[in-house]
Amino acid sequence: MPHPPRRARPTRPARRACLRAAASLGLAAVLPARALERPLGPVVLTLTGRVRNANDGKHAQFDMAMLEALPQTSFVTRTPWYARARRFSGPLLRDVLAAAGAQGSVLRLAAINDYRVDMPFEDTQRHDVILARLLDDRPMAVRDKGPLLVIYPFDDQAELRSMVYYSRSAWQLRTIEIR
Repeated sequence: MPHPPRRARPTRPARRACLRAAASLGLAAVLPARALERPLGPVVLTLTGRVRNANDGKHAQFDMAMLEALPQTSFVTRTPWYARARRFSGPLLRDVLAAAGAQGSVLRLAAINDYRVDMPFEDTQRHDVILARLLDDRPMAVRDKGPLLVIYPFDDQAELRSMVYYSRSAWQLRTIEIR
């Protein structure tokens, strides 16, 4: 009895494009779990906890190139940390979470200096929270709150200009635990 013909496996760029499109439409929850590609450069972000698309045991690790490959967003906003409005650019945090297949209700953000803060998962759906990798179109050094900064579009809604949301804007981000 002959075997059925094998379907061609999509190329790696085609799979990435499909995942980006699904993530931008909020469809990550219906995609089957699959491993992320392993980072080729230095790891700048690790997602732990409830991730389905791991690339390092049970964790999802990202290098800067992986974050750059996700759809990018920019906005200009004022913050309590800078004297003037600044331009922040990077992937939406919800797209990073979707790429990792993250599901949960709370994100525990941890910075290089061990600052920790909890963010409701829902914030990533309600607001265009960016995982900023660029400040005024330049990579962020550690002294400039980089290399990664979770930032809300504070100037978009008055409710976001409060200590609650300012405290959730973790700079020098290194890990996110999904609970």
